[in-house]
Amino acid sequence: MSRPAIYRYPLLTRASHWLWLVAFLILVGSGLQIFNASPNLDASDKSDPARRVLAIGSPANGVGTTTIFGHTFVTTGWLGWTGDGMGSHAAHAFGASIIIPGYQDLSGGRRWHFFFAWIAALCWLAWLISSALKGNLQKMVLRRSDLPKLWPMQAYYLKLRKEPPPYDIYNPLQKASYTAILFVVAPLVVITGLALSPGIDAIANPLTAAFGGRQFARLWHFAGMLLLLGFFAVHTFQVLTQGFVNQMRSMITGWYVP
Repeated sequence: MSRPAIYRYPLLTRASHWLWLVAFLILVGSGLQIFNASPNLDASDKSDPARRVLAIGSPANGVGTTTIFGHTFVTTGWLGWTGDGMGSHAAHAFGASIIIPGYQDLSGGRRWHFFFAWIAALCWLAWLISSALKGNLQKMVLRRSDLPKLWPMQAYYLKLRKEPPPYDIYNPLQKASYTAILFVVAPLVVITGLALSPGIDAIANPLTAAFGGRQFARLWHFAGMLLLLGFFAVHTFQVLTQGFVNQMRSMITGWYVP
């Protein structure tokens, strides 16, 4: 006997989810375009090679390298020496296939980035409000009672336990990741993005100073992007492996079969 479907996601939640996904992918591409103009990250209030965390470059024609905490790796064809979008290669940190626009255009990249940054932020707020009104947000937030279940859930994923601990719609590890992304990482990316803006820096310098300066804010912003990409990869894997059709139907139509 088939189970009755439940209306899981209202229209605003679904619309903001998909629009945010589009905005996020454009933000990543345009952000890498901006990064290409200065392909390094410093743990400092200003550009300082002595405190360099990441550097992507081309020490010679045809060679690309990536240096992380002083350790250099040859990344020719992937990072440092990459495709220029015109059938050739050049000294760029990230290639034309993943940057927006798909050619070197710093001002264009900034316009794309700033425009879709506001769209992503509005979608995030709309999703939070819609989910809270529907009651879904409360089910996604990690609570104190979930803490003892974190390791048993991880043990289940590692095949060290036959059965997962009891949970409702979202398991403890999912709650932990959603809580961290929604209330820590996403706000961090938004705030550091504002701190990087010259206009905001001019009228609200204490915000930039709170992150250790614009270079440090740039480092935090980039790290936040990597965390969001990691979450996106795990989230996609879970959708693919835990009832893909049912999960996609629920986020397109709103109806979910438990």
